[in-house]
Amino acid sequence: MRRQRWRRRRRLLLLLVALVASGAGVLTHATGAFHRTDLQTLDARYQVRGADPSLLRNFVVVGIDSSTLTFFAESHRYAANWPFPRRDHARVIDNLVRAGARHIAVDLQFSNPSNFGPADDYALARALTRAGHVVLATTTVGANGSTDILGGNAHLREFGHAVAANAYVVPDSDGAYRRTRYSYQGLETFPAAIAAQVLGHPVSPALFGGPTASVPIDYAGPPGTVPFLSYWRAFTGRFPASLVRGKTVIIGATAPILQDRHTTPMGGGLMAGTEIVANAAATIVHGIPVRFDAGWVNVLLIVLLGSVAPLLGARNWAVRALFAGLLAGILYAVAAQLTFDSGWIVAVIDPEFALLVGIVGTLTVVYLGEAFERQYARSTFARFVPPGVVDQVLASSDDDLRLAAVERVCTVMFSDLRGFTRFSEHQPVERVIAVVNHYLNEMTEAILEAGGTLIAYMGDGIMATFGAPLEQDDHADRALRAAREMIGPRLANFNGWLADQGYPSGFRMGVGLNTGPVMCGNVGAEQRVEYTTIGDTTNTASRLEGMTKGTDHMLFVAESTCEMLAERPDDLIFVDEFEVRGRERKMRIYSLRDATGGSGLDSAATADDNQMQVTP
Repeated sequence: MRRQRWRRRRRLLLLLVALVASGAGVLTHATGAFHRTDLQTLDARYQVRGADPSLLRNFVVVGIDSSTLTFFAESHRYAANWPFPRRDHARVIDNLVRAGARHIAVDLQFSNPSNFGPADDYALARALTRAGHVVLATTTVGANGSTDILGGNAHLREFGHAVAANAYVVPDSDGAYRRTRYSYQGLETFPAAIAAQVLGHPVSPALFGGPTASVPIDYAGPPGTVPFLSYWRAFTGRFPASLVRGKTVIIGATAPILQDRHTTPMGGGLMAGTEIVANAAATIVHGIPVRFDAGWVNVLLIVLLGSVAPLLGARNWAVRALFAGLLAGILYAVAAQLTFDSGWIVAVIDPEFALLVGIVGTLTVVYLGEAFERQYARSTFARFVPPGVVDQVLASSDDDLRLAAVERVCTVMFSDLRGFTRFSEHQPVERVIAVVNHYLNEMTEAILEAGGTLIAYMGDGIMATFGAPLEQDDHADRALRAAREMIGPRLANFNGWLADQGYPSGFRMGVGLNTGPVMCGNVGAEQRVEYTTIGDTTNTASRLEGMTKGTDHMLFVAESTCEMLAERPDDLIFVDEFEVRGRERKMRIYSLRDATGGSGLDSAATADDNQMQVTP
């Protein structure tokens, strides 16, 4: 019953482990405790997936790179290298339009008047008018998305329907650029505005999940994936028109000294802002092919992984729970990558954390349970075998504490108290229990002191074995020594105690010893097991004990036991040859010279004596 209660309690504890593991994962997910670590796993998923340059085949970056800065410095066109006059940008736009560029976006700041005078602004305005539908980026945004680019948004529409867009990108907590959104500060973002130009119609905020909702940028590859044209070549016209014909061209700074380079999930160093914009715009054009899973999906995954180990632990499978948990963690990481490749981003660290908590909690509960069950088995088994044998026995048992069945030669003992049934008929129940407990205590001590294993109590009867579960070369000597002690000093102590208590005394015993091969091991269900010996040797020992009734002997020893004695005692005497039920030939039976005597109580014993063993 205690084991059953513990098993029920263990199941409740494992349910609690699953709840705690899931709750811990949900809590870290809600608070973002592992957000940065999870972002690193997202970066790994990008890099494992690899590059797909075809996503950017319709985009070209015209970059103000280091060679451009060198070109303008050496040409001495003007004293300051940066910023360039706006008439130069106008010339670049004109050259790109003549080469067949379909759409142009400029990632440069025009919020303030040009340092080179109004004519410089007019030159840019005229180029914008000729190009038509140019997108101009800015990070200076006022109320309701207003800007000061070339005099404000209203003036921009007069320059070939040019539009302003917010170039600010909100980085993740680790500073990396992984997301884009539809609008920021009330103004459409630069990538969204470019995508609208490419698609030929406004982009719906619903595509993002709302005006301010962010979506992942589906990067086509590491830095350098976008086709590139140096600004100075676009300025001079020294480039093949096929490079930009029909393409969307994004003009912006790419030189490291201009400090528009940022961390992305693709690795390979910092990526220019213009290239990030190209990847973000291509993501929107393609309908945002990669998305974050809904929050409830991540919560479900956390609960599932947090419950893996506790479910296996309910079967008391500690090692299986550990390896299954580790396997589940590996499989989940693989599944997260495959899910990413299919267009969905799921949390990795929080579910894996829930799995880890579940594994640790399950191992704790299972091993504590095993320790409890082994301690319970130790305390229980110690009542039936010598204390020094318990640890060796438990060490050889399997997980459910059932000793594997083995065939072994040992000596089996059966004993019974004569006349106890008639005695108990005239006594209160409490007194009968007290008497039988005192008797069993005396006899058990004799068996255990001789190194025997107590198999079972059968009313006032006892079954014991010597030489099992641990082998003992002198098991026959031990059994005879225990029998001598039982029918001698122990029985005398019991009868003396009865007399002192005012009970009828003078009880006699019957003891049978037989040696031979038996099958021994634990039998029963997981809820209840008991150690026993099975076979003809056991049955014969029981019949020998029964055959002592009505004789002058309290002990019958089989010849097989006598042959196994290392030291044959002088008082061992031959009794006779007897027919034993179940055996074809008569058995030679021995006893001890002092194991005789008469008693009025013995003559009153009848066949209905309280015995639960096989009778002859």
